[in-house]
Amino acid sequence: MNCSRMRARTAVVLGAVVVVLPFFSPMLRAKKELAAPAGATILQLERDVPELMKKDGVPGLTMAVIRGGKTTWVHGFGIKEATTGQPVTVETVFEAASLSKPVFAYGVLKLVELGKLGLDVPLTTYLPKPYIAGDERLAKITARIVLSHRTGFPNWRGDDGLLPIYFTPGERFSYSGEGYIYLQRVVEQITGKPLNEYMTEAVFAPLGMTSSSYVWRPDFDALTATGHDANGKPAGLWKPKEAGAASTLNTTAKDYALFVEAVLNGKGLQPATLHEMETPQIALDPECRICIKREPKQLSKNLFWGLGWGIQRKDGSDLLWHWGDNGAFKCFVIAEPKTKSGVVMFANSENGLEIAKPVINEAMGTESLAFDWLK
Repeated sequence: MNCSRMRARTAVVLGAVVVVLPFFSPMLRAKKELAAPAGATILQLERDVPELMKKDGVPGLTMAVIRGGKTTWVHGFGIKEATTGQPVTVETVFEAASLSKPVFAYGVLKLVELGKLGLDVPLTTYLPKPYIAGDERLAKITARIVLSHRTGFPNWRGDDGLLPIYFTPGERFSYSGEGYIYLQRVVEQITGKPLNEYMTEAVFAPLGMTSSSYVWRPDFDALTATGHDANGKPAGLWKPKEAGAASTLNTTAKDYALFVEAVLNGKGLQPATLHEMETPQIALDPECRICIKREPKQLSKNLFWGLGWGIQRKDGSDLLWHWGDNGAFKCFVIAEPKTKSGVVMFANSENGLEIAKPVINEAMGTESLAFDWLK
């Protein structure tokens, strides 16, 4: 073959490669994305999640997978509401329940960085009058103690409206939504703004969380999922008019994954502040979550609480985690700073946490010890 003919054939082959590559590159990208979740492929999740939902009677679920600090997959499964049969999509809004707390903690730490709030300054110094009367131990409660659930408060007030302190603040762990409401009042006093306004300006807008709010928005009416009881019956829709740092966040898996990305990538907070957030403050009682009247017989060697997050420390790796339970809505988030990977899951059913363990463990390719603690 002469040189001119060889050059012509080479040009044809190269031209074909140039033409074909654009068609193959999306497939290559898709394969790369499918392989991204270590230990469990997207195809496995798409196969297994509907089967688990059917088995445990979960009408709808949405989840997001983060790899390398970037959301690689968001998906909706099932239906928003049993009577309408409308499908869950990536835009469907769910109650975040206690997944409200890590986001609030992030907002609190931004105030710490600005020098407007001290992590170890008594919260009594920021309010014009005591939050509760008649207990000098209130002066021991700081933002650090609130975020690590060591206030001594019950989870919620009783019907009498009183808020007792059951043990010396800082002494031990006892999960408390009321502690977060106390810190919320301090944040509102410092900023001069209602909580949702501050969180929108300081967290949601900078992170691009356009579908997130601690109070109900009119556009949520068309987007929201409805919660269901254990038998699959739709529950009443809660439309919070007042923000509650502990439990009123409404959001999407896509939005919440943006928050997890920020934590994993160090966006919006300085490294030293993130280190504080991710450092164990107290070891957990393996047998107790709300421990106001119980001293631990022993402390966990693997489960701790940081600032706004549960922490699993095992085999040289840390996992950040939190669960959410608003009755008819259940959710879970887990993130590994070392690999910058994570999973977010929301379900519109009382049975949601029944499938959270296999779904989360499959998506992360590791075992979360939090589910045994949650029982």
